[in-house]
Amino acid sequence: MTMENNRMLVFVGSYAEESTGGVYVYEFDEKLGELARLDQVSGLKNPTFLNLDTKQRRLYVISETAAEDGSKRSDAVSFHILPEDGKLREINRANALNGPSCHIQRSADNRYLTLASYHKGSISLVELKADGSVGPVLDIRNHQGQGLEQKSHVHSSFYSPDQRFLFVCDLGLDTIFIYRIDSGEGKLVLHGETKVKQSAGPRHLTFHPNGKFAFVINELDSTVTAFSYDADQGALTEIETVSTLPEGTTVDNGCAEITISGDGRFLYGSNRGHDSIVVYAVDPAAGRLNVIQHVSVEGKHPRHFSIVPGGRYVLAVNRDTNNLTVFARDGESGKLSYTGKSYEISKPVCVWADRF
Repeated sequence: MTMENNRMLVFVGSYAEESTGGVYVYEFDEKLGELARLDQVSGLKNPTFLNLDTKQRRLYVISETAAEDGSKRSDAVSFHILPEDGKLREINRANALNGPSCHIQRSADNRYLTLASYHKGSISLVELKADGSVGPVLDIRNHQGQGLEQKSHVHSSFYSPDQRFLFVCDLGLDTIFIYRIDSGEGKLVLHGETKVKQSAGPRHLTFHPNGKFAFVINELDSTVTAFSYDADQGALTEIETVSTLPEGTTVDNGCAEITISGDGRFLYGSNRGHDSIVVYAVDPAAGRLNVIQHVSVEGKHPRHFSIVPGGRYVLAVNRDTNNLTVFARDGESGKLSYTGKSYEISKPVCVWADRF
């Protein structure tokens, strides 16, 4: 087989019923920019979001379940990755949240998983055992709005670069909640809050590699907010908010994913409606953004995309057109160009890639 750390595997989560394939594994040929399917896993309902632990060769997946009263719950499911065969072998699954989940995150020390529920407005802290198995739920924080007009929709959680704080994007409350983890008690402790513009809808977040800036993509008003980050205080201060759309665009649009290049020079965000990826150049001193490109995703409703390790390619998954598209990325300009490669996948939502 291929050499260690030389095989690029791609993992895709999707909307699916338990009886059908929901999580897919591909091999990615970096020379040709082509994908070949190696495995697909059924037995999971709506395994839409994944977390990849390359070092330990594990994949963590959300899966919708039902409680005895008929309400929706979520499991976290742990898989061992067999890179030689490109297969997944289930380790275990366990209840992980009091509602249907839309995002799963893992702490760098592999002690915890956190799951976010858009519909329930909650974030859970779940024990992760040394063997990669999912342990019990340690804590759940339920966010509350004020009045009938405001309802919590927790969409994601992201650790600060030093892992001291957990940043939770609540789209419904236009707030980024900042938690720390009390490891002794196994609790999420509220540390602070950062507001964005009313009705902006913060969805996902990424930190600059230098640790001085953070960027949040706002789903509802199609913007990205740049923040300066005080690592000592665990606090965000807004620098600016910029549009994700070309000037004069009138199409209905909602944003989804945001990520930054490994060198911190370029920031990328996805538009659902305009069906594009916006590319910004990042000012390394001030954290300000300058739009340099809008590129079609060659599909509809790009829920997620990721930069392939090495930075030469970007993979985008388009839910409404059931396809994954491959883009070449220019490391100097940051711009993307469609390779002409598109692969059929039913209702894809999340894509990650790494070398094994």
